[in-house]
Amino acid sequence: MMKSIYSLFVTAILFAGCVPPGTQQQGGKEGAGGMGGFQFIFLGLMILVFWLFFIRPQAKRAKNQKKFIEELQKGDRVVTIAGIHGTIQKVNEDGTLNVEISPGSYIKIEKSAVSMEWTNQLNKPGAGEKK
Repeated sequence: MMKSIYSLFVTAILFAGCVPPGTQQQGGKEGAGGMGGFQFIFLGLMILVFWLFFIRPQAKRAKNQKKFIEELQKGDRVVTIAGIHGTIQKVNEDGTLNVEISPGSYIKIEKSAVSMEWTNQLNKPGAGEKK
């Protein structure tokens, strides 16, 4: 729902200053010359909207993901992006983890393969465990 509102808003901004070639604008000036300053304001607003709603939140998510990956340690319960549940047994220097998926079964995965959202959901306080 929100994305459609943003799309509609951006489309309205893009077409707000469009005038077919050769038509008269207010004040009797030809073409885009009469509303040049107004169009620059709309362009600035459009850039601001993109930064506020698309670029800034994406950068914030990337920063949180990087911090999450750096803080992984032995004993943490994790879920990979493939849906594999396990417990970290060793954090390797090369950016990989040794994860125990069942007693005595270990796999080696990249740190980047750990899903922050699913792991946080798994480790949420008060979440009932299914066994």
